[in-house]
Amino acid sequence: MKPSIHPNYVESTVTCSCGHVFQTRSTRPTLRTDLCSVCHPFYTGEQRIVDTAGQVERFTRRMEAAAANAGQKSKRQRRLEARQQGNATDEDVEALEDEVEATEASAK
Repeated sequence: MKPSIHPNYVESTVTCSCGHVFQTRSTRPTLRTDLCSVCHPFYTGEQRIVDTAGQVERFTRRMEAAAANAGQKSKRQRRLEARQQGNATDEDVEALEDEVEATEASAK
C-alpha cells in the first residue's frame, strides 16, 4: 500500500434510530442509521410499514375519497358525456358543471 493515500480505519460506534448501539470498524468514528439487524422486519419476522413522509396516510386518504365518490362521475367524464350527447359548447358544459358542483356543495 502506498503511504498517505488511504483514509484512517478506526473503531466506530453505530447508532440506530431504535436505540441499538454496536461497534465496528470504519473510516468514520460515528455512524447513524435508520434500520439495523435488531429492528429490521426481515430479521425480526414482524410486519411493519416503514412510512416515508406520510405515504401510507396519503394512500389511505385517497382510497377513502375514491370510495366516497364511487357513484359520482369526474369533471372530465361529465364534460365528455355532455359533448357526446348534443355537441354542447364549452359554455354549456361549464354551466352544467357549475350546477353539479352547487348541488354537491349543498349536499355536504
